[in-house]
Amino acid sequence: MIDFLVLAGADAAEAAHATPILEDTSTWVSLGFLVVVGLFLYLGVHKTIAGALDSRAQRISDELDEARRLREEAQEVLAQYQRRQREAEEEAQAIVEQAKRDSKRLAAAMRDKINEEIDRRAKSAEAKIARAESQAMSEIRERTVDVAVDATQDIVRERMDQSAHSALAEKALDDLRARLN
Repeated sequence: MIDFLVLAGADAAEAAHATPILEDTSTWVSLGFLVVVGLFLYLGVHKTIAGALDSRAQRISDELDEARRLREEAQEVLAQYQRRQREAEEEAQAIVEQAKRDSKRLAAAMRDKINEEIDRRAKSAEAKIARAESQAMSEIRERTVDVAVDATQDIVRERMDQSAHSALAEKALDDLRARLN
């Protein structure tokens, strides 16, 4: 406690030896500060600063509003593009499905056309074979008739006389030809 009293006494002694008010630098600094603040108030610097700050605050507020508006526009444009993309994907899917249906229909049509061509060619081949068989049968009949006629002539020559032979051969040949043709 003694230390406290000693220190308090020392502060009091220093205060008694203080410099006069006009010689104190803190007084002149305070006075200069008050003059500058008073001059600023007189000239309206505080209003200019407040106006500049208000103007800047308004500009920042406007920029924030513009940024919000642009963000909303961007979101709207993004939503439009996403809708268009979905529509394009759906359209592409529809085109692919239509192409699949068309290709299946075309493949079926081509298959039918190929089957018709095969049937037509098979019928044509069968008709050619039937004509060839008919022609072969006709040739065989003609050959058979010729062989039968020749054999009959040989047999008749050996067993008959010449005049009977000629009459009979002529009659048989005429009958045979009439029957076969």
